[in-house]
Amino acid sequence: MNHTRRLLTTGLALSGVFGFIDASFAKAKHHQHNGAKLVGDKLKSNGQHVIDKKGPHTVSVDIKDTKIAAFHVKHANKGDLPVKKYKTNKKMARADGMQYATFIQVQDTYLGMTYIGYSYFDDYGDEQIYWYPYDMILDGDTGAVEYIAV
Repeated sequence: MNHTRRLLTTGLALSGVFGFIDASFAKAKHHQHNGAKLVGDKLKSNGQHVIDKKGPHTVSVDIKDTKIAAFHVKHANKGDLPVKKYKTNKKMARADGMQYATFIQVQDTYLGMTYIGYSYFDDYGDEQIYWYPYDMILDGDTGAVEYIAV
């Protein structure tokens, strides 16, 4: 009886420790946004345009000759935040909301289409990614790394 009680107590203690360790190594969430939808008609006029605001973060794009020339994120207190540029052949965001490429029907896929995503990390450590078709970006390949969905 004592042996069983000790084994049960040890098992419960270890499960609590492993649960705590697992929670401490939790990965940041990736939030996908349809950047093309957010830009909309602003693509027709040159200059810097604000496309989204999330708390203290203001997301803006520079438009030059109907193409996105630059992507900026400014924090209200910290100033400009670093932006990472991704590329993928999978459609990560749709006009009616986010949908991972694995759930997209065959009719919705574009063969050979490349998407460019600009991302930043918010105050909670979550990555916010804004996706655009390659043909909307002025210089799509420069500085872009391959995106691997998590």
